Amino acid sequence: MKFNPEQVKLETREDFDKAWSQCAKYLTPVDEGKDYSIKMERGKPHPVYETMNRLREAYLNMGFEEMVNPIIIDDVDIFRQFNYEALAVLDRVYYLGGLPRPNVGISDERFAQIEGIIKKPLSAEDKETIRAILHKYKKGEIEGDDLVADLAAGLNVQDSKVAVVIDHVFPEFKKLEPESSHKTLRSHMTSGWFITLGALVNRRRTPLKLFSVDLVFRREQEENADRLRAYHSASCVIMDPDVNVEHGKAVAAGLLKQFGFSQFKFKPDEKRSKYYTPDTQIEVYGYHPALKGSNTKYKDGWVEIATFGIYAATALAQYDIPYPVMNLGLGVERLAMILYQAQDMRDLVYPQFKEDWEMSDEELAHMISMERVPLTKEGHDLAMAIIATAERNGNAPSPCAFEAWSGSLNGRKLRVSIVEKEENKKLCGAAYLNEVYVYRGDVLGIPLNNPKFREVQEKGVRVGIRYIDAIANAAARNAEEGIYETAVKMSRAPGDVNIVIDPVGLRYIQGKKRRVDFRGPVFTTIRAEAIE
Repeated sequence: MKFNPEQVKLETREDFDKAWSQCAKYLTPVDEGKDYSIKMERGKPHPVYETMNRLREAYLNMGFEEMVNPIIIDDVDIFRQFNYEALAVLDRVYYLGGLPRPNVGISDERFAQIEGIIKKPLSAEDKETIRAILHKYKKGEIEGDDLVADLAAGLNVQDSKVAVVIDHVFPEFKKLEPESSHKTLRSHMTSGWFITLGALVNRRRTPLKLFSVDLVFRREQEENADRLRAYHSASCVIMDPDVNVEHGKAVAAGLLKQFGFSQFKFKPDEKRSKYYTPDTQIEVYGYHPALKGSNTKYKDGWVEIATFGIYAATALAQYDIPYPVMNLGLGVERLAMILYQAQDMRDLVYPQFKEDWEMSDEELAHMISMERVPLTKEGHDLAMAIIATAERNGNAPSPCAFEAWSGSLNGRKLRVSIVEKEENKKLCGAAYLNEVYVYRGDVLGIPLNNPKFREVQEKGVRVGIRYIDAIANAAARNAEEGIYETAVKMSRAPGDVNIVIDPVGLRYIQGKKRRVDFRGPVFTTIRAEAIE
């Protein structure tokens, strides 16, 4: 298993023992004299966010400054930017709505209902408190998520009782229907760029080079393999008196070369959005060698990856922007699909919802661990000593016994040995050094350097646990708990050698009808005895 070389330093051995006992399943202990530390395994990034980070670095490498554009756009701005195309654009946006604040009247009958729920009479001051708080709520001076708490504090009763009051006494709250505003969720990063550039035009020198990688939202009729309702746009602008289409080509090439694209084609975009100057809206096609011959729709190696253009002067004038502006944008999810050779955007972005889910051998390997491990530093030392003794003497002829460790464990002085009393055998059985591998969804305990398992050893994922490793850790944990003999004969299942597969991994293995094979003669006995 691969671990991040970064280590968390611990001040004392007591800290080490505590971390080891609490996190042994997830951390690798390191004990070098007084230098106690733990290694933490590196996490796994999501393909979309990994691609986003790479895009951010690519833009920064090209001298662009990162910005956060407005995500909530008034529909007035859509009309200013898109002119007579605005209605078509607005058909694709999400309008933001909210619940209106009800005008709640309070009669004597309602006051009586409230008294019945809170189990105490309301004074004239209490009644006025209720009226005042509800009036402030109606005016927006009190937020909806504070209403219950404010009423409870004003009446000196529990929040739960006020929640019942609102539910039973004021049906107006239940009958509320959301009302739309004129605010929309950004459907094009362009909508935010006009507002941002309008704010900066008199504050910043040209050329102004900005980028943003962020969410946009489209009210699609349905989501499919190539289209989502919420996705990320990696967009940039250059505002400068001399900017032109050639700058767009240079930015596109400079950006995409950082992702392995080697050749580019540019052709006019037939959509011809009105916020672009006529004949400046260009589609960017890139050639990626990794796509050539791939099992994707881009098997010829060419893919449409970005669009750029020069904003129309009429649209820029709506924001008092006197300079030409080049805008380039690409979909992060589309680029991630190319880089990860995914067939369906939904499966790439939301793998947790994929019906026919797949788990890589590496992922499955991370779901295999030792079930019982020692909880103390001395227990860990004992396990390591057992392993070293078995490695040195495992093939010694029996009857025999080899002392592995002696010392104090949880206040008891112990001597621990590996023993085999029967004659004409070996200290350990033939499978004691079998190592756990995952190969094509099978979980196997295999003897190393056996030609029968050469393909598994060369192409499979090594878990990093041998039978003797797991058995030694179980023996050390047993010794900590006062159990002084640990014996394993034939292994038939992971649990026989103190190995456990996470239930998620087991469900995957069973669902895919793959194998778990831990058979083998282990015949290893570890015995502890008290010493004076």
